[in-house]
Amino acid sequence: MIVAENLDVGYDKKVVVDNVNIQGIKGQLICLLGPNGSGKSTILRTLTGLLAPLKGTVYINEDNIKNIKKSDLAKKLAVVLTEQVSLGLLTVFEITSMGRYPHTNYLGKLTDEDIEIIEEALCSVNAIHLKDRYYCELSDGEKQKIMIARALVQQPELIVLDEPTSHLDIKHKVEVISILHKLCREKKITVVLALHDIDLAIKGCQTILLIQNGKIIDQGSPEEVIKTGTIQKLYEIEGAQYNELLGSLEFSSSQNVEFFVTGGNGTGTGVYRAISRAGYGMYCGVLHSNDIDIHVGKSLNCNVIEQGAFQKISSKNFEIAKEKIKDIKYVIDTGFPVGDINRFNIDLIIEAIKMNKTVFTLCKKDELKERYGQFNNKVHHCSSVCELMDCISNKKIKRRGEYFNDDLQVTNRG
Repeated sequence: MIVAENLDVGYDKKVVVDNVNIQGIKGQLICLLGPNGSGKSTILRTLTGLLAPLKGTVYINEDNIKNIKKSDLAKKLAVVLTEQVSLGLLTVFEITSMGRYPHTNYLGKLTDEDIEIIEEALCSVNAIHLKDRYYCELSDGEKQKIMIARALVQQPELIVLDEPTSHLDIKHKVEVISILHKLCREKKITVVLALHDIDLAIKGCQTILLIQNGKIIDQGSPEEVIKTGTIQKLYEIEGAQYNELLGSLEFSSSQNVEFFVTGGNGTGTGVYRAISRAGYGMYCGVLHSNDIDIHVGKSLNCNVIEQGAFQKISSKNFEIAKEKIKDIKYVIDTGFPVGDINRFNIDLIIEAIKMNKTVFTLCKKDELKERYGQFNNKVHHCSSVCELMDCISNKKIKRRGEYFNDDLQVTNRG
């Protein structure tokens, strides 16, 4: 549908991005991903003919774009740019109808067929109920949907969008990407867009081009790009790590380690993040290498004690964890499910109790005795992560209806 061949793009003979090669097939969603100023918009302007290439060629349906008449190009290609233009007191219907001009007569008169196409486009973007509203009264998300509808009534084979989700809330971001997916799938329209939202790009697009320092540093399917590990380098992220497996950004925790936190089966993820947000560092363990908690823990830059997937926790890892617990004050049991392969983590918590460490648990209250046996009255039960963090931040610890301070002296009965 669209091919960029050995393309150099830029302004006034100055190359912004060189050697761009794209092959977009019918019904494909292609994303240019990169930091601000990396050249995404320059590439898009060149792909649409708004900017002449410094080198190389752009083909649409095997025709060199510079040889296609503007009137014919408008029937093949629609463009949605980031610039907001003042459209006065025009209604949604009137603005959407502008996309029909390549197909209308000299006077621009709309036929019944044109009106049907306009209304169908508004339905496609879930905006038919807005057709009589003034465009200036709409929210940013609604305006973006109308711009897509206006592009859609051109009946193009290719739509190019420059950061269509900028300034939108999460509801409208998801809705815009979903609409574009639907156009690709049902109408076989090829969509090329620029984004700076890593999560949306990886989870919503079929092909990704990573752009940095005037180069395409990687391209392919999201799965292929993730394997190369280039996304972390792409944005030169400091103070946080992007987890390419989970598609999420995690802020690094403090290296001032005060907690030992267990985990498993996803029970640790919320606790790790809450502890990190509060400004504390932690040891996490013992975690299996196939558990979601270990990926979050590593992304938070925690000190993780790792066990191989589906293996029983080894005596070696048990002793390593036990030594770590000696050096800290607080231990948190995340309420992880207990089985043969991770039972040593319960033994670790009991060892912490014997060391007179302050131990919190998020397990169910009616499981305390079964989980800790004779030591069940030595742990501080919290019903939620919020309650846990409240105890930590206020330095008050609840145990069996009583409140204790850090040295476990009764301060108030409740």
